[in-house]
Amino acid sequence: MNLETQIMAEMKDAMKAKNEAALRTLRAIKAEIIKAKTEPGAGGEIDETTEQKFLQKMVKQRKDSLEIFEQQGREDLAVKEKEELEIIQRFLPKQMTEVEITEEVKKIIASTGASSAADMGKVMGVATKQLSGKADGKIISGIVKSLLS
Repeated sequence: MNLETQIMAEMKDAMKAKNEAALRTLRAIKAEIIKAKTEPGAGGEIDETTEQKFLQKMVKQRKDSLEIFEQQGREDLAVKEKEELEIIQRFLPKQMTEVEITEEVKKIIASTGASSAADMGKVMGVATKQLSGKADGKIISGIVKSLLS
C-alpha cells in the first residue's frame, strides 16, 4: 500500500473517531504528497525516496518547533507538535539507535580509510547515503566527529 492510500484510509478513520490531532497531521502529509506530485519533473507520481524525504523534513520541522515552544514555555503549542510528531513518525522506517549508528559509522570509517577530522566530509557523504531515512543527520555528524577526533 503506497503512502497516499494509507494516508487516505487513516484520514477516514480519524474523521470517524473525531481525532483532531490525527486529522490535522494527516492533512498536512496529504498536502505534501500533492505538492511533491505537482513539482516539475515528478510527472504526477512520487517514489518512496521522495516520500521519505518530505516525511523526514516534516519531522525535523516539528522537532525544531517543539524545542522552541518548550524554551518559551508554550506547553499548549508544544503538545500539538508532539502529537503531530508521533503521527508522522509512524510512516517512517524505524530509526536506528546511537549504538547501531556508531557501529555503522565505524564500518564506514574502516572502508573509507578515514583517519582524522579532515576526512569527515568523505565519511559523512557515505554515511548519510547509507543511513538515509534510518538516522538523523545531526546524530550521524556528532558520532563521526567524535570517532575521528
